[in-house]
Amino acid sequence: MAGNADFDAILSTTLKNYVPKLADNVFAARPLFYALTNGQTIRRVSGGAKIVVPIIYGKNTTAGSYSGADTIAITAQEGITAAEYDWKQYAATVTITGIEEAKNNGEAQIIDLLEGKIMQTEQTIIDNMNTMLWADGAGNGGKDFSGIQQVVAGGTLGGINPGAAGNAWWQPTQTNHGNAALTLLAMSSMYNTISEGNDQPTIIFGDQLRYEKYEALLQPQLRYTSAEVADAGFQNLLFKGAPVTFDDNCEAKAFYFLNTKYLRLVAHTETWFQPTPFVRPTNQDARFAQILCYGQLTCSNRARQGRLFNIA
Repeated sequence: MAGNADFDAILSTTLKNYVPKLADNVFAARPLFYALTNGQTIRRVSGGAKIVVPIIYGKNTTAGSYSGADTIAITAQEGITAAEYDWKQYAATVTITGIEEAKNNGEAQIIDLLEGKIMQTEQTIIDNMNTMLWADGAGNGGKDFSGIQQVVAGGTLGGINPGAAGNAWWQPTQTNHGNAALTLLAMSSMYNTISEGNDQPTIIFGDQLRYEKYEALLQPQLRYTSAEVADAGFQNLLFKGAPVTFDDNCEAKAFYFLNTKYLRLVAHTETWFQPTPFVRPTNQDARFAQILCYGQLTCSNRARQGRLFNIA
């Protein structure tokens, strides 16, 4: 079927207009997405060979009191480095075949068909990206974005190996609960260990069963919730002021204590949910467009992230 060339422009324009809503729907659909994109946790970057994240790991040793004409230290300072993250790419294709176009002849019917295709693509992106951002970054031969399990594990991240001499500051906290029942004491210990002053976990994730175990530990009159997270549509409780919620892709038998101040979902300013025009290949009776994303999940302070695992 040769098709109507005007439909390419109709389809491309409709897709371009819908994509901002698609992106909003994707990142409002799961609690992890919401935590990574709400407020200041998404960062826009225009380019660069790598995504460079400054890291402060030591104090300025010249700071101190003095009297009169005392010599003031001018020692050159270390304590600042950078983590470097590779750009990752993600894409989804929207396809309309010639027979679908014929069955939905007319501009209004074609737009209705396209919106159905976009909704299908939207749900697929939600499921796939949520799985990817909870994982260890090794999926699809290492082509996946970095994930929360990678951030809170003990391996190399951003080119920095926490096991190397002098790099203990890049180590997250992991506590094996020994397959014992969940206790408030264990949660308090993790929360306090990765806190420093008022720099505390901003959200706690578990699987559904661990969330229910925590709920059972609370007296009904103490089951306070975060209004902000509840308004976003997610069930939650509070632990020392941090929302506690569950995600289907969170590791089973674990709680993740995250400080999203140091987690950034980086998006390329020119290619973040960017739709391509619809085109018809010479050897197929169909029209195709891609939705492209260049980005990466980054962390600037692993010491403020924790994992309490092996909870019965």
